[in-house]
Amino acid sequence: MGDRSVNDTYWHPEVETASRADLQRLQQERLRATVIQAAKSPFYRERFRRLGIAAEQVRTLDDLRKFGFTVKQDLRETYPYGMLAVSRDEVVRVHVSSGTTGTPTAVFHTQRDIDRWTDIMARCMYMVGMRKHDVMQNMMTYGMFTGGLGVHYGAERLGMMVLPTSAGNTERQIRLMRDFGTTALHITPTYALHLIGVLAGMGIDPKSLGIKYAIIGGEPCSPTARKKLEQAFGFRTVNCFGLSEMNGPGVGFECPTDGALHLWEDHFIVEIIDPETGEVLPDGREGELVMTTLCREAMPLLRYRTRDLTRIIPEKCRCGRTHVRIEPIKARSDDMLILGGVNVYPSQVEQVLMAFPEVGNNWVMVLTRKESLDRMTIRVEIKPEAFTGDLKQLQALRDRIAHAVKGEILINPQVELLEPGSLPEMVGKAKRVMDQREKE
Repeated sequence: MGDRSVNDTYWHPEVETASRADLQRLQQERLRATVIQAAKSPFYRERFRRLGIAAEQVRTLDDLRKFGFTVKQDLRETYPYGMLAVSRDEVVRVHVSSGTTGTPTAVFHTQRDIDRWTDIMARCMYMVGMRKHDVMQNMMTYGMFTGGLGVHYGAERLGMMVLPTSAGNTERQIRLMRDFGTTALHITPTYALHLIGVLAGMGIDPKSLGIKYAIIGGEPCSPTARKKLEQAFGFRTVNCFGLSEMNGPGVGFECPTDGALHLWEDHFIVEIIDPETGEVLPDGREGELVMTTLCREAMPLLRYRTRDLTRIIPEKCRCGRTHVRIEPIKARSDDMLILGGVNVYPSQVEQVLMAFPEVGNNWVMVLTRKESLDRMTIRVEIKPEAFTGDLKQLQALRDRIAHAVKGEILINPQVELLEPGSLPEMVGKAKRVMDQREKE
């Protein structure tokens, strides 16, 4: 079960269908090395010292659980080099978060880290059917965001021709799809929905492009939005799970058999905890995903709280792979909004909106507070054909949307219906919430 060479194919049954006992033995072996490596960083060295634990004493997951959790704030407080476990001259790449809400976080990679990340990304794409003859158009942002480079390297490792188009310049994107015979996209759901409208304006049937796969990631995507994309383009959407702290994309990938995501246990230890108490939950219970890296040199992380909410699916997968499966991420615990004492996730609102055939592809939720009461306004673009000139029909549509949203989140919103193009175009991660509530 060692590392694979660059020239291997990316179906390795001895790893992907290994017995649970063999996987657990491999994890335990790699965990010991990971903990020793982690203790070379200033952050973990100090934590081990404070707890009075020697890294060599941590030999099993039960031992590791005595150690507590690592959280994003730890990365912020130790920025830039506090989590680094190798000398700086061994680092070949660093990804840094935008830091728009405070101190940024930095994630470091050695060349071996990049190679392993590339391998598991290639494994993911091979699993869903992509092959050397496919053409990948990578429409994710490149740069400090891990999504663009992670998929790019994996596709190249698989032997695919890659168009590194990044996001934006939509008409040029469409021309490149047609010129080079793109068969696979890497794209945010928001931008893919936007693409439908642009194609319609150009008189192009999305199905005529011949795209077979769309790797979607970077933001939540409701089942309704996925169905809308698949019906429009005729491609298969593939849910990609990743986070920069673990690598980036490729930490997990949707299995073609049933929509669950395999997380690669030869690279990560997976736990589900109660987000309030930190208690480890049994398989099948929904909670927060916690992950430990097993193959990282530059920046190993121990029991990192992802804030992603999901559950482990206990049943065996029909594809034969034995690596743990999780449900698609329901939401992030830190994306949760509290409105008038009610917990609300933006993904719940999107699920409702996308079920209306009159609704377009862009919307935003504006939160305000008046006289100590929280208020929600949903501004949503609707399709041109919905503007018939009949104000009663528009009012009825507004009322139906408001009623459906209230039925889902128990809050009665104001709904504003807008013409297409009224809201800013979202080509990267969509910003669906504008929280304008005063701090009281």
